[in-house]
Amino acid sequence: MNHPLKLNGAQTLAHTLVNCGIDTCFANPGTSEMHMVASFDTVTQLRPVLCLFEGVVTGAADGYGRIAGRPAATLLHLGPGLANGLANLHNARRAATPIVNIVGDHATYHQQYDAPLASDIVGFARPVSAWICESKSSKTVAADAARAVQAARRAPGGIATLILPADTAWNPADRAASALQDIPAARVDTTTIDQIAQLLTNGKKTAILMRGTALHTDGQEAAGRIQVKTGVRLLSDTFAPRSECGAGRVAIERIPYFAEQIVATLAGLEQIILVGSKPPVTFFAYPGKPSWGAPEGCEFSYLAQPHEDSVQALQDLAEAVGASRESVPRISLQLPEMPEGAFNAVSIAQVIARLTPENAIFADEGGTSSGPMNTRMARARPWTHLPLTGGSIGQGLPLAVGAALAAPDRKVISTHGDGGAAYTLQALWTMAREKLDVTVVIFANRSYAILNIELKRVGAIGAGPRALSMLDLHNPELSWTKIASGMGVEATRATTCAEFASQYESAMKQRGPRLIEAIIEPLSI
Repeated sequence: MNHPLKLNGAQTLAHTLVNCGIDTCFANPGTSEMHMVASFDTVTQLRPVLCLFEGVVTGAADGYGRIAGRPAATLLHLGPGLANGLANLHNARRAATPIVNIVGDHATYHQQYDAPLASDIVGFARPVSAWICESKSSKTVAADAARAVQAARRAPGGIATLILPADTAWNPADRAASALQDIPAARVDTTTIDQIAQLLTNGKKTAILMRGTALHTDGQEAAGRIQVKTGVRLLSDTFAPRSECGAGRVAIERIPYFAEQIVATLAGLEQIILVGSKPPVTFFAYPGKPSWGAPEGCEFSYLAQPHEDSVQALQDLAEAVGASRESVPRISLQLPEMPEGAFNAVSIAQVIARLTPENAIFADEGGTSSGPMNTRMARARPWTHLPLTGGSIGQGLPLAVGAALAAPDRKVISTHGDGGAAYTLQALWTMAREKLDVTVVIFANRSYAILNIELKRVGAIGAGPRALSMLDLHNPELSWTKIASGMGVEATRATTCAEFASQYESAMKQRGPRLIEAIIEPLSI
């Protein structure tokens, strides 16, 4: 779109983002970004969403991209602002989420003076970015922005960081840029399809391990057809970025978290076919336990690399093995009974599985409570799972913000450990400000429960009261009802199954943000 009035660089950037299909910008701006902030009144098609911490900005952009399938923009203040957002950009990178990450910088002529906020922005951005550009002139900003969107959308998706010096934002510019052509996922060649089809008929115990779009509906359908024809096992990564789950979906085994569980799950397999994934390894090294999850001698073959079209590859493979197009076995709806008695992660999961409406989105950072949740939700009404992809906690609440903005007609649930939620509790304020339909369930066990487990698993010697105090969230206890109320979110506390069921059912029947603090004991694993 061209504009007859003279524009500055920031205005051409905003218009270009809109031309390229971006309609949302998560922001925590500062002085160097004020011209971009002013452009939100000029370019009203670009919705600004204020977040009180940069980790919320980047995590929300991740949640938006995973659900929308297209990038949102961020707006961050110089190197320190980017640094505050790096943890959730790390998670987004692991999820291959498309994000246009805009970072303001000092004016080009001011950079020589090493002002207090000067830093190596490129150095901060490099580990999490698939593409980086420093705009040099207000007249190139629009073209740089179009290239950033193209880079972010390039399969399988990535973070494109555009560094915007203040003078390139305020100086005059010519015009906005039009969208560049997408670089689509590459189609897997027929030779590879035929080779994998032959592997499925060689009599070896085989699994297909999937990630990315292969775990969306069409990919699951094709994989289900292949399973019916060949008997192959269907697996997904432990923390695949987005999975369609629940009743009516094809049953796919999720690889577990702990090393010995991974080994047990993959035991006996002779070959694993990778679809948008890579060989499974443990999150951490443990004394005396393997880091490599597959059995010795198990052979790996790639049907589709992450940059290739996994869904089309599975569909082509289904045709190559002669898989029927008739109905594929699906997960049947089986809701748990309402629990009575002990109030813990298991009984909470039973209530959530029974009462959650169809097509809810789960931004899941439940930690030790996620296992019972995923087990009970396996046969619940259909739902979408967004887990903690990169292991850097503090992702779940921001993910929920982004998901709710990307899909305002769907209920979003954020199941969250109290320790991780404390990292990005500012997300609650944005939920209230934007009136997002998010229900947050805090598993308040007053502990970094997973670290209490890991302390034993790594064989740490001599851990006593001082060591254990580093994993404990008592003295003082976090009051999530007060925290949420202070952020403008309605909040209640549950200490029994009946209380939680009543509060959760109420939340499912209303719109808007809600938090339930569930007081439980740490789960033993």
